[in-house]
Order: sequence, then structure tokens, then C-alpha cells
Amino acid sequence: MERFVLTDAQWAKMEPHCLGKLGDRGRSGADNRLFVEAVLWIARTGSPWRDLPPMFGKWNSVYVRFRDWVRADVFQ
Repeated sequence: MERFVLTDAQWAKMEPHCLGKLGDRGRSGADNRLFVEAVLWIARTGSPWRDLPPMFGKWNSVYVRFRDWVRADVFQ
């Protein structure tokens, strides 16, 4: 990825609240930072999920993960 929107300091504050970190039960979160950057890209551009650039992964997988995080109140 060329650059991140979040600074390393911002990411350090957010990372402990992410799902799928070491010690969490269930599926692991492969590259939570890239996923959060994908969500920020959607929020920043207002684009539909289907237009998510491939560098973030498959749009549907990212969307399903986003939906799971919303249900788990991670973004609160």
C-alpha cells in the first residue's frame, strides 16, 4: 500500500479495540490496519463497496467484515 490515512500514533490507539487480535476467540483479523484503511476509504470517498480498490482485498469480504464489526459495536 502506498500510504496510510491513519498515522502510526492513531493506529496504536485504535488497534487494541479491533476484533481478531491475538488472544481473541474465533477467526483472526488478518491485517486489521488495512481493513480499517479500507473502511476509511469508503467513508472518505462515499463510493459503494463494489468500487473498493483491489489493494484492500475483495470488496465483499471487506464489507462482511465491516458489517460484523458494526454488529459488535467496534466503531462505537
